[in-house]
Amino acid sequence: MSKCKPEYAKESKSPEDIANCLKEGFNDALESLEIREYKGGVNDEVQYRDMFLKIKREKFLELIDTLRTFDFLHFQIMSGNDDGDVVTLNYHCILFRSSGRGKKISLCISVAVPKADLRMPSLWSRIPGVEYSEREMREMLGIDFEGLPNKGLVFLPEDWNEDIKPWRRDETGPSPEDVRELS
Repeated sequence: MSKCKPEYAKESKSPEDIANCLKEGFNDALESLEIREYKGGVNDEVQYRDMFLKIKREKFLELIDTLRTFDFLHFQIMSGNDDGDVVTLNYHCILFRSSGRGKKISLCISVAVPKADLRMPSLWSRIPGVEYSEREMREMLGIDFEGLPNKGLVFLPEDWNEDIKPWRRDETGPSPEDVRELS
């Protein structure tokens, strides 16, 4: 476990405190961390913050567990992209804290999954609401989520050739013969 201990989070911490704790606890596994503030209103005050993190796959579950010590981690959706030698997964979440203006921290947690080893630990045992997003990334990009109990197709037809990954830009992506006109 990282140096961010659950007792660290007994009181609500600022985004900067959370970032410092993550930097300290995850060292080289945390490839980048950026906080952006968004201001508005009559007094031009901070309305919310976004935290962008990039973590190595090996430390992903530990990062999730650490974030959950700060407060309730609400998973929203996952996005993914074929970035050459890797598929990048982006987990979009919110770290709930005290309610009120300027308290919300949105998170975008990015993980690069090498195409030579398209495996990722599933969040399903921690956050069951992740199921459909993980299934979508599996069928569209070819990621195998270890621990996900239902790996059935969500969007593609039952007779789809699962060797074809619609969002991939390499040889596993669809060929012109795989695309049909939907008039």
